[in-house]
Amino acid sequence: MRSLFIAFLAVLAITTVDAHAASFDCRKAHSPDETAICESHELSELDAVMGAYWYIYRQLPFLMGMSGVRRDEAGEFLQKRAACGPRVPCLRELYRARIKTLREQISSALDDIKRRDNQ
Repeated sequence: MRSLFIAFLAVLAITTVDAHAASFDCRKAHSPDETAICESHELSELDAVMGAYWYIYRQLPFLMGMSGVRRDEAGEFLQKRAACGPRVPCLRELYRARIKTLREQISSALDDIKRRDNQ
């Protein structure tokens, strides 16, 4: 039942993302990567979708020590995003890869929960 609830939240979060809303306040964007995201409809949408997946990923239970791994992964993503600067193709590919990874991690965690629930 819990895994069904988490799956429902995942779908709800993904489908209610505003089509042109970055996951951060564009009025406070100062770095080249943030400015590029705010100026690009496509990047803003990718950022919002990635933010929704990140929110779901953070809510899933994992083994002890995983919060540090999650924090490290987020920090690595932000470093890579900053390294892209204002280059839209670089940012696009980075976001697509991060979204793919988060989807896989969420799917794997939900499968683990389902297996535990069925034991």
